[in-house]
Amino acid sequence: MKLEELLDFFWNDYISITPIAKSIHQLLEERGETIYNDHVAFRTLAVPGIGLEAFSSFFKEFGYEVKGQYDFEVKKLNAIHLENIENPKMPKIFISELRYRELSDSSVSLIEREISKIKGVSLSDLISKKDVFNISSSEYESLLKESEYAAWLCALGFRANHFTVLVNELKSFKNLEELNALLQRNHVPLNTSGGLIKGSPNVYLEQSSTMASKVKVNFSDKELLVPTCYYEFALRYSMSNGELYQGFVTDSADKIFESTNHELDK
Repeated sequence: MKLEELLDFFWNDYISITPIAKSIHQLLEERGETIYNDHVAFRTLAVPGIGLEAFSSFFKEFGYEVKGQYDFEVKKLNAIHLENIENPKMPKIFISELRYRELSDSSVSLIEREISKIKGVSLSDLISKKDVFNISSSEYESLLKESEYAAWLCALGFRANHFTVLVNELKSFKNLEELNALLQRNHVPLNTSGGLIKGSPNVYLEQSSTMASKVKVNFSDKELLVPTCYYEFALRYSMSNGELYQGFVTDSADKIFESTNHELDK
């Protein structure tokens, strides 16, 4: 499979459960915009075979190389970002993994039960599966009380968590504020955690995002309406060497993660 085909697969799966992203994409195209994707993000667990090392090895086959490492202490996450060294215009890949063993004993047991079911399954197969785990609605709600990240992952698997519009390439907006204003006029719910815009020119990156779309997910006992994925918007600034900053800012990304937060959406 070629990289373009892989990205198309991720995008089509993503918009199938993220209708807000499809609507925004159409809204921008109607304004004559050509949309460039800054990065695609994935969530996973700190487990050999499916963790950061496995994901980086998978994307290495498509010309990617690890360029940054990050730690989210409160959310118990490690993260990396990769850039395509063969074609820098390709979107970056941002991957985070949950240090799930730092959760409560009951959550660890639940997650390890689910991990045991996929032992030996290749990461490429897991990425292409829509139903990786099989937890009950009560187990989902139990995980949700302790780790929204863990609940999301056990409900939705290893599919793309979000795509990101590179605002620098949009022609009809002077800044991220103008884009956010258009989205609000069109009744798009935006993530307000830490403010509508996270970051600043001082850290060479500004970001905003929608709140996650909600769709019905089949659990082992019944369906629940749960937050799925969101659409992000990134405006990058030039560093002192004149090159655009390509990394990520942990304080900002920490707030972007909350785009799938149940409580924030109420």
